[in-house]
Amino acid sequence: MEMTARKLLTIVTEAAIEDTLVRDLEQLGARGYTITDARGKGSGGKRDATWGPHANIRLEVLCDAATALAICAALRERYSDNYSMVMYVGDVDVLRPAKF
Repeated sequence: MEMTARKLLTIVTEAAIEDTLVRDLEQLGARGYTITDARGKGSGGKRDATWGPHANIRLEVLCDAATALAICAALRERYSDNYSMVMYVGDVDVLRPAKF
């Protein structure tokens, strides 16, 4: 079984911007994504995913390195001044690399 290297871009941000963020991801080359509700505690305090205005989401994208970097740069420019957002990128190995 052959595995291929890709990047896993993870974005944790406010649920209020989900629709806009998804449009941006698609325009920036993401071929797919997974969104889950997220809750936890960080520098902004504790976030409870049960209440809409304060809910967070975790958005994950499997892609190549260039796409991950382009998405990170664009989202940082567009959202970092006005929304809570954490982004991180890790190395992963995938099957069926043509999907990503």
